[in-house]
Amino acid sequence: MFNFILRRAVASIPVMFVVAMVVFALLRLTPGDPAAIIAGDSATPDQLDQIRRMMGLDQPIYTQFFMWIGQLLSGDLGTSLLSGVPVAEMIAQRMGPSIALSLSTITVAVLIAVPLGILAAWRQGKTLDRLVMAISVMGFSVPVFVTAYVLILLFSIKLGWFPVQGYKPLSAGFWPFIRSISLPTVALSTVYIALIARITRTSIIEVMGEDFIRTARAKGMKEYRVLLGHALRNAAVPIVTIIGVGIAMLISGVVVTESVFNLPGLGRLVVEAVLARDYPVIQALILLFAFIYVLINLIVDALYTVFDPRIRY
Repeated sequence: MFNFILRRAVASIPVMFVVAMVVFALLRLTPGDPAAIIAGDSATPDQLDQIRRMMGLDQPIYTQFFMWIGQLLSGDLGTSLLSGVPVAEMIAQRMGPSIALSLSTITVAVLIAVPLGILAAWRQGKTLDRLVMAISVMGFSVPVFVTAYVLILLFSIKLGWFPVQGYKPLSAGFWPFIRSISLPTVALSTVYIALIARITRTSIIEVMGEDFIRTARAKGMKEYRVLLGHALRNAAVPIVTIIGVGIAMLISGVVVTESVFNLPGLGRLVVEAVLARDYPVIQALILLFAFIYVLINLIVDALYTVFDPRIRY
């Protein structure tokens, strides 16, 4: 296992380098000039040239790229072109809401979706199964931002149970934190509940036809023990896989959800940096998201051996 993790860690280095190169090139090739955004509409050409020299934008692209790579290798993520604040400090300030939203979303999704999938598989073809599948189709079909606005309309504007926008950290109190994170969590988790429930149902149904399930039932084992102790354990690999994919997909969902609910997280920071053409911030965030994606895949692969001892690396 250690050798597998080490090989995957080494293999991720060229992947991250390619991601860095592609992101850097795309940002430089897309229209827009950070110097013009900083200087404003009334700036003269001389002022724009001076700002470009100060930011190093007058250098050739390959020179800018290797200068940036050198900074990364030394642990420096760069400095924001607009605010002058170190990018690492900006990420640290915005990380709390994104972590809270991601953890609450995936926790709610797993706690709801896995039991729903098991029940749907157990009652295959019955009313409960059709109801779960209908909910899954709706979860896939309705965009996150539409769900978010409907929740705001019902529970914030009509009923007044939750705030419309904003975020309260856990340090401000448990209930203010729960109230501020509840609607974003529900809005974002709908997609992942649908995804995980469908895969769980399919995996359980496939396992329920195996000989060891019939043997367990023939021995008089109770149905819930058959479902949880035998079927779920042997269907765990695809379920863990889709949960890992869902966690990786949270990156895009967080951007939309934080924008709708005005949460000061990394998703909002991405939007602000893109609109302002703040190269160092965008580059650092995309690299961070790519690293998280690679790390999640590594963890999921390692978990395979826990749920299925036959898998060896």
